[in-house]
Amino acid sequence: MKKLALMLLFVAGSTTLFAQTSVPKVVVNDKDGWHKIGETTVSFDKDTDKIPIVGANRFAAIKIKVTEAPINLKSFDVAYGDNQTKNVAIGKEIKSEGETSVAQLGGEKVVKRVDLHYNTVPHGNNKKAHVEVWGLKTNPDKK
Repeated sequence: MKKLALMLLFVAGSTTLFAQTSVPKVVVNDKDGWHKIGETTVSFDKDTDKIPIVGANRFAAIKIKVTEAPINLKSFDVAYGDNQTKNVAIGKEIKSEGETSVAQLGGEKVVKRVDLHYNTVPHGNNKKAHVEVWGLKTNPDKK
């Protein structure tokens, strides 16, 4: 009976641990400037990741930062609060410790999600790329 109880605790703890890695970053800071608004570690077996944006989610621009390993970033889609989307074509390899150019959104807009479209790049260390989404707040309505 003790073994079963310990096994159930282990499974429950493992499930909680894995669930925490998929929880979106909640943006609480509304000050002007760049803020990390989401992140993921890309997989070798997928080519799309959807990153939800929660909280203070009005941004004027978006950029993507890559660490740990390079990726071939085809494009990313920005899903707005009004269900419109903007596709930002990249079409190049982003090296580790690199970033995309800034994608202007045409004024501050509510961003619900950023969808990455990529291929992993073969490299010798087998590390997975860590990708961060950064959003620029300008707060034009507060000036």
